[in-house]
Amino acid sequence: MEFIEDITELEALYGTPGEAALVKVAGTLTPTYRKWIMASKFCVLSTIGPEGTDASPRGDDGPVVQELDAGHLALPDWRGNQRLDSLRNIVRDPRVSLMFFVPGSLNVVRVNGTAKLTTDDALLARFERAGKRPQTVTVIQIHEIYSQCARAIMRAGLWSSGDLSEGLPTVGDMLKEMTSGAFDGESYDKEWPERAAKSLW
Repeated sequence: MEFIEDITELEALYGTPGEAALVKVAGTLTPTYRKWIMASKFCVLSTIGPEGTDASPRGDDGPVVQELDAGHLALPDWRGNQRLDSLRNIVRDPRVSLMFFVPGSLNVVRVNGTAKLTTDDALLARFERAGKRPQTVTVIQIHEIYSQCARAIMRAGLWSSGDLSEGLPTVGDMLKEMTSGAFDGESYDKEWPERAAKSLW
């Protein structure tokens, strides 16, 4: 199998991008990009660290991020699995990317930038839910913001295919597999919905 290892060869294979692909990039929030991102309750955060790359889903019951100013977004870190993969990476390498989704929309908005973690009390208070605050907030400096072509979501039928989860392995199944049967996956799956509902915030 041969691999492409030269940028010139790659660009020759794909040709020149169209005008829309080139003019869509902004360095800060614009009115249209702001409206789109503030409608998004879910994004994927991508980071880079010494061990490699990481991508983590982030969600909220309102906008998944808040705007600090036209050049900065704030992303709360709500309770999760405590692995801290994304946060460790940000401390060691500030480069991040975010991909924002809105159910029903075929478009995606992407942000590339750099990030820092903070425990600033006033900022944590802005995200308070049910008397609880996130442990940290990630402050993202926007370097690029742009829309993503809709074709990928169209091909996948992401919002029109219905529930395709029937028959999928559960997390309990995966944990049992990873421990050669030692982990009680059945109990984990049974207890998970109640445990999760108690610790969303």
